[in-house]
Amino acid sequence: MTQRDGFASGFLAGTIFGSIVGGIVGAAIVSRKNEELTAEEAELTNGQAGTKKVSPKRRQMFASENDEMEMETARRSLEDKIAQLNATIDEVRQQLGNVNGSSTQSVNDRSLTQDS
Repeated sequence: MTQRDGFASGFLAGTIFGSIVGGIVGAAIVSRKNEELTAEEAELTNGQAGTKKVSPKRRQMFASENDEMEMETARRSLEDKIAQLNATIDEVRQQLGNVNGSSTQSVNDRSLTQDS
């Protein structure tokens, strides 16, 4: 029974201690990365961009911008193709309506009335 009594308080203390240590370590890592990025940005704005190679982190940032542009282009292309398909479907529906008796009902409306 004494192990069960001590478990809850030990677990709570461990959770609090772990979250504090994890927060401190995480904040230290983030601040270090921010300092590196700030230093790189300062070098790039001072005109040294042509003489210095771009770091892998910076390349990732550029790559993500290019990926976003490619995704946007692909999305627009797909939207155009969908619009073309919808226009073609509408044309085929009109042609089928003309072939099937020149009625103004759409094909879907006919199938619903025939099933009833």
